[in-house]
Amino acid sequence: MTDDSAAPHDSHVETPPATPEVVARRRFLARMSVGLGGCAGAAIAAPLGGFIVAPLFRKVPYEWRPVGKVNSFKIGETTGVTFADASPLPWAGVTSKTAAWLRRVTADKFQAFSVNCAHLGCPVRWLPEAHLFMCPCHGGVYYADGTVAAGPPPHSLSQYASRITGDQVEIHTEPIPIA
Repeated sequence: MTDDSAAPHDSHVETPPATPEVVARRRFLARMSVGLGGCAGAAIAAPLGGFIVAPLFRKVPYEWRPVGKVNSFKIGETTGVTFADASPLPWAGVTSKTAAWLRRVTADKFQAFSVNCAHLGCPVRWLPEAHLFMCPCHGGVYYADGTVAAGPPPHSLSQYASRITGDQVEIHTEPIPIA
């Protein structure tokens, strides 16, 4: 065998050293790639940061909402009422309506309970025959005064403040905590 036959099979080929122009171009392109990647990351992170931080500075409106005339509720009876949400979004449409369970305790005293279970927020039902609120999701049971009777709820049903203004019953709208 001759040395000529070994040359085509030799994979070790020396490359010439890079010229200063090639090194400068590579450095420029590497820095440009890092800069453009940083700009793209900032463009994605800015709206996400705004989404996380904006609720900390937004003031939630609290308003008294009428839910019915005083004479339309019987003493000792619990009734479902609907009203406009405290902070509806402009595009919410029908979903801007929310509800509460309104109980007339005396001639001039009302209690308004959240329709959401304190366990995981499922809607509770009022069972008039049993005088209990029942949560169908995990078996939470509440007495007529909203206190826990059985099941997994960690606390009583959340309550809205209520008042009588003229001949109207009003509920003070505010975000109700689910848990």
